[in-house]
Amino acid sequence: MIERDCFAQIFDMNDHQRDSVLVPPADHAPASHLAAEVATQPDDWARAAAIAAEHRALLPQPGERVAVIGCGTSLFMSRAIAALREDAGHGLTDAWPASQVRGRDYDRYLVICRSGTTTEVVSAMRAIPSHIPRTVICSSPGTPVLELGDPILIDEVDEESVVQTRFATTTLAILRSHLGEDLGPVVEQARAVLAEDPAESLAAVRWAEQITFVGMGFAGALAEEAGLKLRESCQSWAESYLATEYRHGPISIAAPGRAVWALGPLVPDFAADVAATGAHLEHRDIDPMAELVRVHRLCVTRAADLGLDPDHPRSLNRSVVLDQ
Repeated sequence: MIERDCFAQIFDMNDHQRDSVLVPPADHAPASHLAAEVATQPDDWARAAAIAAEHRALLPQPGERVAVIGCGTSLFMSRAIAALREDAGHGLTDAWPASQVRGRDYDRYLVICRSGTTTEVVSAMRAIPSHIPRTVICSSPGTPVLELGDPILIDEVDEESVVQTRFATTTLAILRSHLGEDLGPVVEQARAVLAEDPAESLAAVRWAEQITFVGMGFAGALAEEAGLKLRESCQSWAESYLATEYRHGPISIAAPGRAVWALGPLVPDFAADVAATGAHLEHRDIDPMAELVRVHRLCVTRAADLGLDPDHPRSLNRSVVLDQ
């Protein structure tokens, strides 16, 4: 277990960088929107199959060549969806940041945008050839992106926190259901995670000086999202890589007092390689989406430890709207 002393320098750093809104530290922090939104995810995912069925005609069909686009968290969900769809044999699927969409011969575009106002997403949608179907998943009614494509509005999972959690994972759950997956076991795993005491279940990583997330396939995309969540919510030093790429350089960061957190199945010999560095390996044999909920809870816990408001990360707003 990593001791609290390893976390001390993060406290010291934030003593003179308190640009985020302050909250009382440790276990006495007031409830955040982030914590509340994290907690609804199992119920949100349980509704995903019905949403997917209702909008089946708007979602990618087997054999279609599809581009999935988004920014930030939505880009990572796009990458997860692309990996899952190709693994399921449903056809070529590319994931692009909205600012750099390649103009290839696609049959459909799937756009993910919580706010509905992100400048790069709006611009990308306007640039899509008019004859190509485009579907947009959004949680914000009355926003520009909903007028630029066939809308799937999931405003029941909209969020007050700037930090995205349930919108992103519910979008992923909708697409997983559309691909034919039964998410019942994943929902129950997430419920079990939320029933745990984070002081116990996250004790081995709570005070880690640095955390690197790894995964393969769609879990690799969720590893990217996990790292982003820690950076946003509590200004933590977090990195993310494909598990097979971790040994090609990034493992040099691993050391006692630091952690490597694997989402999804471990690649051969990975545990031994991490153990040799002295870093802690965090891993459970559960679905990567349920494991991401554990990361969400760590975000809430570490933000409280640092006296930060996870709903209002430093230098971030709900949407990136640029001057044009």
